Amino acid sequence: MALLFYSEVDDGEAWRRELMRRLPGLEVRLWPDLGDPKGIEAALVWRPPRGLLASLPALKAVFSLGAGVDDLLADPTLPDVPLCRMVDPSLVATMGDFLLAVALYYHREFDRYAELQRACRWQTRLPRPLAETRVGVMGLGEIGAPVAERLRDAGFTVRGWSRTRRSLAGVACFAGATERDAFLAEVDVLVCLLPLTPETRGVLDAELFARLPAGAALVHVGRGGHLVEEDLLDALDRGHLRGAWLDTVPFEPLDADHPFWRHPRIRITPHVAGYGLPETGAAFVADNLQRLRDGRPLRGLVDRARGY
Repeated sequence: MALLFYSEVDDGEAWRRELMRRLPGLEVRLWPDLGDPKGIEAALVWRPPRGLLASLPALKAVFSLGAGVDDLLADPTLPDVPLCRMVDPSLVATMGDFLLAVALYYHREFDRYAELQRACRWQTRLPRPLAETRVGVMGLGEIGAPVAERLRDAGFTVRGWSRTRRSLAGVACFAGATERDAFLAEVDVLVCLLPLTPETRGVLDAELFARLPAGAALVHVGRGGHLVEEDLLDALDRGHLRGAWLDTVPFEPLDADHPFWRHPRIRITPHVAGYGLPETGAAFVADNLQRLRDGRPLRGLVDRARGY
């Protein structure tokens, strides 16, 4: 079996080494070295060019290097084969590291110290107990739930919201449209970890921001299509939102002349919040490849109708 690897950000050689260590008979081809396309039965990809997967006539499955698959689903030429998202402990761990760091950034008021530095003012702001900062996590799936638990264990007061009912010890859980406003009303730092679906596209809009308490911050690590850019800028400029940390934006990479880069209350990171490491992620992919060979059900299978 041959697998095509495509990513402009991941280390292809490391993934090839780890995959072949687990499946010695596997041939891993790194783009653009396709060889004979008719020999490629699986693809492990992150944001491949439109039409690349459709050019592989023997393709039997597509594996995403990330938990999100909206970019793949947006390809009108995507072959009608099983599509699997990444399920890997390192993806959860790195996302947890990132969100804990950003939650602490706002809790310890480093954004306000940055404003004081720009004003050349030496002013002490004494820290508060962690429990006085309320972190709200939108999306309690395979990444959101353990992230909420990690923030809880760190000492934050944590609330969670999901489309359907979830239960997490020590986390106040809300569900559905009827409970969303109650969830938002007591959140100091809002984390978006929702999947991108027709229902969640544009969810980070003026109406949602208005439901947050004045002085809340947004941490967006979901998908770019969740965010309405103009509404965020308005909420920041009016002072209703204290700040926003954006790890993903509607159009990536962000244009050099985009106002987000220079806004004093926005922090930008280039879609790096959570990522799968080949040392652990290869075990998941290798298991799915073996399942594909054996005709067994694949793990992390995406429901295309739901979008995740």
